[in-house]
Amino acid sequence: MMCRYKEFFILMLGFLTLTFNSFAQQNTLPKKINFDEDWRFSLGNASNPSKDFNYKIANIFSKSGKADSTAIDGKFDDSKWRKLAVPHDWAVELPFAKSANADVMAHGYKPIGGLFPETSIGWYRKHFSVSKADSGQRFQIQFDGVFRDAEFWVNGFYLGNNKSGYLGASYDLTDYLNFGKDNVIVVRADASQSEGWFYEGAGIYRHVWLKQKSNSHIADNGVFVHAEVNKNQANVTIETTVENKNLNEDELQVYSYVADRNGKKLNKSTSTAIKLAVNESTVVKQSIALNDVKLWDLDNPYLYKVVSLIMSKGKVVDSVITRYGFRTILMDAEKGFFLNGKHLKIQGTNNHQDHAGLGSALPDAIQYYRIGLLKAFGANAYRTSHNAATPELLEACDSLGMLVLNEQRLLNSSPEYIEQFERLIKRDRNHPSIFLWSIGNEEGMIQKTSVGKRIAQTLLAKQVELDPYRTSTYAADLATEFNGVNEVIPVRGFNYRQFAFGDYHKEHPKQPLIGTEMGSTVTTRGIYVKDSIAGYVPDQDITAPWWASKAETWWKLAAENPYWMGGFIWTGFDYRGEPTPYEWPNINSHFGVMDVCGFPKNIYYYYQSWFTDQDVLHLSPHWNWKGKEGKAIDVWVNTNADNVELFLNGKSLGKKVMPRNSHLQWSVIYKPGTLSAIAYKNGKKLTAKVETTAEAYKIIATPNKTIVMADGQDAVVVNISVVDRRGRTVPTDNHLIHFIPIGDGKIIGVGNGDPSSHEADKFLNGDWQRSLFNGHAQVIIQAGKTNGKIGLAVTADGLEPAQVEVTAK
Repeated sequence: MMCRYKEFFILMLGFLTLTFNSFAQQNTLPKKINFDEDWRFSLGNASNPSKDFNYKIANIFSKSGKADSTAIDGKFDDSKWRKLAVPHDWAVELPFAKSANADVMAHGYKPIGGLFPETSIGWYRKHFSVSKADSGQRFQIQFDGVFRDAEFWVNGFYLGNNKSGYLGASYDLTDYLNFGKDNVIVVRADASQSEGWFYEGAGIYRHVWLKQKSNSHIADNGVFVHAEVNKNQANVTIETTVENKNLNEDELQVYSYVADRNGKKLNKSTSTAIKLAVNESTVVKQSIALNDVKLWDLDNPYLYKVVSLIMSKGKVVDSVITRYGFRTILMDAEKGFFLNGKHLKIQGTNNHQDHAGLGSALPDAIQYYRIGLLKAFGANAYRTSHNAATPELLEACDSLGMLVLNEQRLLNSSPEYIEQFERLIKRDRNHPSIFLWSIGNEEGMIQKTSVGKRIAQTLLAKQVELDPYRTSTYAADLATEFNGVNEVIPVRGFNYRQFAFGDYHKEHPKQPLIGTEMGSTVTTRGIYVKDSIAGYVPDQDITAPWWASKAETWWKLAAENPYWMGGFIWTGFDYRGEPTPYEWPNINSHFGVMDVCGFPKNIYYYYQSWFTDQDVLHLSPHWNWKGKEGKAIDVWVNTNADNVELFLNGKSLGKKVMPRNSHLQWSVIYKPGTLSAIAYKNGKKLTAKVETTAEAYKIIATPNKTIVMADGQDAVVVNISVVDRRGRTVPTDNHLIHFIPIGDGKIIGVGNGDPSSHEADKFLNGDWQRSLFNGHAQVIIQAGKTNGKIGLAVTADGLEPAQVEVTAK
């Protein structure tokens, strides 16, 4: 995983820079400058304008640039505001707030929304300068994601509003800049209203970029690459949208070439001459033939570089590099899904975008970390439920080999949502990982009506217009119903209702079927008794809500029926919010195959057994049951072996044949010692054991990597556990652990996977700590910009400490 992660950043660093105070030293265009650092932040107030820096009191829209006595004014004193870097999520920093309001509960009991005006508005300001030497060029600010309802200004001039918390916004700054002087960009984010029913965060939680380009340039998301692939040959079409923002006509040359992953040119198009009038734009289509192409697939996600250039008077004035993978996809209503001509069962996961300790503001490295964890148990597809993902998530899927079902936020064809859908498709359509679009999710008020049908047709027409090389689905929580959206959707998506697949297929045999949400078993890692007071459910595949199913129920059906293309588990990771089946004190979901940190639950091993060819033999529960001597313990074995024999302290408890796509169970009278298993898989012997441990003695701190880039953004995940004096992990320990960063790095979040923990995720005072939950916790460190050693000192009362050392370079 790391080699592809590094390859991506080496590519990006070739045309990005983190320096933004002066652009005069850079002499090539275009430039895409990271604008994440040196922001100032303050909470506002949704109901008290005097505490919202006079917003709604001062008349800021009466004259252009008028912003007196507000935080929009360039002369406003923000020196007392908090200094920070984005991505930033202020919601995760807030305490939990018990409320009877269903939306507050669903969003994880954070005080965000109309009931909490004093914590639902966030202001951001950033000062920057632009060289006088660049005054003839164009400048654009790009926000990849601000939650939510964001207003933008520069030097007091209003730029616009972006309602979406998930799709970014870009604005041309050129007319408003003070070249050679101070400039101020201001953002007001209003999270009073939500877009989902799950934790969404608040603030500038994705990257910000300053783009500098010539007046004649390639439009935003103005390159569309698609290809006809036949075995190892490809005919590549590059559609490049060029626009002229000069004050006079411009004559340009446009051409493209394809390079391998190392930058070696393989073939190029002919040069196309165009003449553009003032404010005119045009699309230039060019073709390139390639032989001996390496296909993008899950095991070898090979990415080429498609380079699009425009020239004026013999000089390159703009260029765009598109990472592109060649592959074919086929969805057959009888035989299922095919990637590059090979049958593939979709073994997907749904996921929201938050992670333990971080909320929704994830460093890019965490996107790669999470995709790697999903691939480890056999997941091969990712549904961006239920909104546009951050661009870096899609880049991770491209790089690591993970298919993506890319989803629109709402089934709505108003200008606002058509425009959002258009932005989504144009932004993402070059990603080889994306195999299917989704036009919406569970719109129960309209999905069975003629209104829903007409909206769906409008969205489908827009998808075909912008990307005729893919198709769409819709995630319907319906059984055999056909009226409405399902009449027109090309691929029928099922949210649960797994019992209806067969009947629906008989009635509509030409419509491919996929499980857009499957499973939804609720489990709590390391807990084996239902606890409605603390809000825990047993860590086995035994509990599902009325509308869902256990893992074995849906997967047996999907695995055995070829017309099922497969499905997406709800969910890969636990997430903040939707604390089903409980409410307070629960603050996050129990649906994940892994918890919010990415620590596996037992259901992980069920899926790994049948999603992969790995040798899997997993025993659960743990074997620390002091006080239950002589009582029966329900023992589960997850494996893909042919048979299993179970032993307690060396005595056989019987041998059983392993049913396909299932699990094995024994009722074992508890006695301390060693519970072990021997299994055979195609004649190969597999062994596993769990042991009764002694008390915790020593902390173990394990980083997910030992080298990070000293770029101020890279991150390392450190997983914490404890062992007894014999080095055995203690699965029931809940010590309070303290963390101290070492060197030029900083802690940015802590977590433990406890769905009812009200401990802080952030410690702005620097006193970082977190309790273990059933033996595990997690801390995330972000690198600084200095080469050398960074790390972490980890301590707890009564335990031997641990220290982590990572090299930053």
